[in-house]
Amino acid sequence: MIALVWRFEVRDAERAAFEAAYGPDGAWARLFAQGTGYEGTRLLRADDGSYLTIDTWRTQADFDAFLEHHRADYEALDLETEALTRCETRIGDFTLVD
Repeated sequence: MIALVWRFEVRDAERAAFEAAYGPDGAWARLFAQGTGYEGTRLLRADDGSYLTIDTWRTQADFDAFLEHHRADYEALDLETEALTRCETRIGDFTLVD
């Protein structure tokens, strides 16, 4: 399993919309669900008001294949949700250690 982790600083007025879009049943999760090997999304909020998303995939190859087939949709949704955040940082891609 791999986990793709992102950190977001969200505009105060956009918190509800951000949580709806980035949560486990949101627009991003629905898009990812079109790919084979997608296992789910977790959304975490920190005390400072920032958020982490953790998107899990069975393998890196599954995520890469998803991007290959859905890049235009990915980029369109990224553009659509860009105004919800002040800053987004890719923390990294992590592999489960057994």
